[in-house]
Amino acid sequence: MWNDLKQYIRKQRYTLTAIVISFVVFYVVLFLYQTPTEAALYGIVLVSVVEGLFLSHGFGKFRRKKDLVGELAVHVEETGLELCNLPEPEDALEESYQQLAGELTNTMAREKSRTDKEKQDMVEYYTLWAHQIKTPIAAMSLLLWQQEDSEEKGELTMELFQIEQYVEMVLQYLRLGSESSDMVFREYDLDECIRQAVRKYAKSFIRKKISLNFKETGQKVITDEKWLVFVLEQLLSNALKYTKTGTIGICWENNGLCIEDTGIGISPEDLPRIFEKGYTGYNGRKDKKSTGIGLYLCRQILSRLSWEISVTSVLGKGTQVCLRPAQEKLEFD
Repeated sequence: MWNDLKQYIRKQRYTLTAIVISFVVFYVVLFLYQTPTEAALYGIVLVSVVEGLFLSHGFGKFRRKKDLVGELAVHVEETGLELCNLPEPEDALEESYQQLAGELTNTMAREKSRTDKEKQDMVEYYTLWAHQIKTPIAAMSLLLWQQEDSEEKGELTMELFQIEQYVEMVLQYLRLGSESSDMVFREYDLDECIRQAVRKYAKSFIRKKISLNFKETGQKVITDEKWLVFVLEQLLSNALKYTKTGTIGICWENNGLCIEDTGIGISPEDLPRIFEKGYTGYNGRKDKKSTGIGLYLCRQILSRLSWEISVTSVLGKGTQVCLRPAQEKLEFD
């Protein structure tokens, strides 16, 4: 209220100044003509009342217009700016401002439409690319399978497996950014989801001679199986990538699923930023193979699944990642 009044007085400062000067001139003229003081003051009071009524009415219109514009500003991002929704302009200057605002809105709408189309074209292109590249990958896998076992074949097989993982990551990244979602929530056996991820990396465990300590959880969780398995695969991939020797353990503790390794660990200064998109940290810069996308995707996906993720690590000793489902029980018909 008081802020509005101050703004209104500031807006009408020239009018108010002119009124005061008019009163002074009016009083001086009446004084020079030796008009009785009471008559002069009476005239000034009457004029002041009339001016006060006009100013009060103007202040009411000012507040209503200010509130309406403020309400439109809150929802302008959702509904856009329509000139028909704006209050009637009081003068030519306000009308010009409204026309300018309308032109800017139309320009922004055209720009948004153009960028949305470019983004959609890019998503469609990379989605098509990701699907098409699976054909040569499958062909290379078949050719390698027909070769005799050798050290070189094992190395090529693992590299090809990494390529498949990166292609899958691209697809999941594109799907995650889509407005539509293919998530289907049901009750799943958490141990079966874990087994799917472990089976995918079985050869990597064998090749790197890393033992797996998997303690069955016996848990049932409400989630989307495909997305949860993707997260588990990413976490196992990271654990295998940064564990040269030792063990990777999977167990249920403290109301969460924990994946723990005996790898190189994460430096304390990197821990707060490991979920940022594109952030690789010291380990990623040293390894030269990290994309900085895996953990970012994991957090985004888990957020949509209503799961939490936390990471603790000791440099040189290992890392523990814990996933905790939402405490609220979801009900389905």
